[in-house]
This record gives sequence, structure tokens and C-alpha cells, in this order.
Amino acid sequence: MARKIATTISSLGVDRFDLKYSSGPMPHEQLMESIRLYGTEVIPRVRELLAAQPPEASVFDED
Repeated sequence: MARKIATTISSLGVDRFDLKYSSGPMPHEQLMESIRLYGTEVIPRVRELLAAQPPEASVFDED
């Protein structure tokens, strides 16, 4: 999941990513655990992956 998020962020050149963390009924405890894992495992990994990428010119940069 982290690699997909990092690839999407890089490809689109965005600086913000929001995630819908629930789709359908889910027990509260499971929902809270999903949110915790997203914040403590996924997001730090996304940051590592993005930091390891060489800087590229944005598709929106002017020449």
C-alpha cells in the first residue's frame, strides 16, 4: 500500500494525500486499528519512499 501511495504522489506531483479508511460496516475496534496502522506504519513508509526518490522537475514547472 505504501508503495502505491508513494508512486501516485510522485506521478501526480501532489503534496497532500487523503485516504477514505472505511468502506462498509466495520467493527469500531477494527476501524481504529486500521487508522492506527495507517498513521504508524503506512505514512512513515510512504515518507521514506518519497525521500529516497531523486528530485525530478514537476510537470507544472515552467521552463
